[in-house]
Amino acid sequence: MKFVKRVFLMLLLSPVLPAFAQDFPSRPITMVVPFSAGGPGDVIARLLGTSMSATLKQAIVIENVVGAGGTLGTNRVAKAAPDGYTILLMHVGQATAPALYAKLPFDPVGDFAPIGLVTDVPMILVARANFPAKDLKELVGYVRTQGDKVTYGNVGLGSASHLCGLMFMSAIETKLTPIYYKGGGPALNDIIAGHIDVYCDPATGPTPYIQAGTIPGYAITSKKRVPTLPNVPTSAEAGVPKFDVTTWYGLYAPKNTPKPIVDVLVDALQKALKDPALISRFGELSMAPVEEERATPAALESFLKAEIVKWDKIIKDAGITPQ
Repeated sequence: MKFVKRVFLMLLLSPVLPAFAQDFPSRPITMVVPFSAGGPGDVIARLLGTSMSATLKQAIVIENVVGAGGTLGTNRVAKAAPDGYTILLMHVGQATAPALYAKLPFDPVGDFAPIGLVTDVPMILVARANFPAKDLKELVGYVRTQGDKVTYGNVGLGSASHLCGLMFMSAIETKLTPIYYKGGGPALNDIIAGHIDVYCDPATGPTPYIQAGTIPGYAITSKKRVPTLPNVPTSAEAGVPKFDVTTWYGLYAPKNTPKPIVDVLVDALQKALKDPALISRFGELSMAPVEEERATPAALESFLKAEIVKWDKIIKDAGITPQ
């Protein structure tokens, strides 16, 4: 009798998911961004949301949930209903969180249904205007000689600038002295004012100041030079190929989100990444959409797992104790 009831229940529910997916979305979708308004992640989310809305025929509302290195916003999506109406745009911090926080309230892999990668934002290493080095080779030589007398700015544990600094120190096998800031604006201002020695940030921030000649740009961590900064070499060209870090962004839904709904979101993401308006605006910000084959659930899940392993070693080697 129980078996008959189970079969009947399965038959009764079998058409629900396709019908649900066919109606999805029937109301606005919330895209949670664990960063403050106006920052790179927020800008990316708004551009992406606008393009995806055109396909989905529903508005995508950006909700900035800031705090705890991005983990508050991420946890908000992990605990949301798996119905496709709450999604997450998160950067490389999704991969570094397990090594940085002792008690995460979520599993970065197991508690999410990946949708796809969005973009790789290259990092750029800059220094104060009067820094005694004409290129990256000279900068590395100076840093290795001076060691922890050299200061580097960053925006706190797990921030893009913090991770970039860790990767740089790992690549040149030298420790610098970190100077912490509450935001990228104050850190950039102090580099410009000459109060700190070096700073590494997503290229979207320092680009105008490098273009104006206010501060020098020593290397960009993209595979190719970017059109907005044609005279800044890649880290590989500049002689430090292991200085390889990007602030990549991925799109996620809560775990157990039905596959037909995820498929709808994947389709909207892939179409958005081909939108000429989005491509043009991304280009102005020194970044580009990922290739279509990377904007998939399988690609994001595989990449995330590899990044967790990579950053776990870097963070441990840096002697950072999980909070």
